[in-house]
Amino acid sequence: MTSLIIALAISLSARRARALNASGAVAATIVGTLALLAGWRWGLLLLLYFASSSALSRLGAATKERRTSGTIEKGGARDALQVLANGGVFALAAALAAIFPDDARWLALGAGALAASASDTWATEVGTLVGGTPRSILGFRPVPVGMSGGVTIAGTLAALAGALFVAVATGLLSWPTPVAIGAALGGIAGSTLDSLLGASLQGRRWCDTCDCASERDVHDCGRPTRRAGGIAWLTNDAVNLACGLMGGLVALGVTR
Repeated sequence: MTSLIIALAISLSARRARALNASGAVAATIVGTLALLAGWRWGLLLLLYFASSSALSRLGAATKERRTSGTIEKGGARDALQVLANGGVFALAAALAAIFPDDARWLALGAGALAASASDTWATEVGTLVGGTPRSILGFRPVPVGMSGGVTIAGTLAALAGALFVAVATGLLSWPTPVAIGAALGGIAGSTLDSLLGASLQGRRWCDTCDCASERDVHDCGRPTRRAGGIAWLTNDAVNLACGLMGGLVALGVTR
């Protein structure tokens, strides 16, 4: 009960700060409760990730909104799908750790998944704010700001920093050193996969009115967009889930 109360209080605070919408707060409460049931270190690691990601999201929010309003599928407060896409693998690892506390594999799975999500989030937030022309990770052709699969120098450096942030945090929380190393490598691997999937298989759309690419069903001009490639069901949320899973599995493989 204590874990639920703490997780609920933090989620409601994030809701009031507009970092989460109503469904996002419910999902975050579930993820937070599972983390705290696994132990206070799990809960603190999740809180550090969420606080850093939310701070970066709020930094220069108006500028980033202006640059990506015609491109990104979702913006603003995170909903339940976004929370679970970024924290679902971590939550699963925490649940397994609560059931099987003597199995260190779940530490690696959780840390790697969270490092991958941090790497991807930091890359997106910093890369969008700093600016520059994003280029597709496949072929390096210019792509619109905010388009999945686009990379910049600033975003790439931020991706490395995000993965290292979680890795260092696990070390400071006295998790085994191999877990921290696995988290760093898993974080980089996960965010790299995210970019590769975003540039190749993720569903893409096109606005004929504005003659530009987008990930939105309705462009900011108000006109519907049409499918222009990729797999329709492979949304940004699905790619983010794959990112976390890759991060966790790589970390798990490194620490075995």
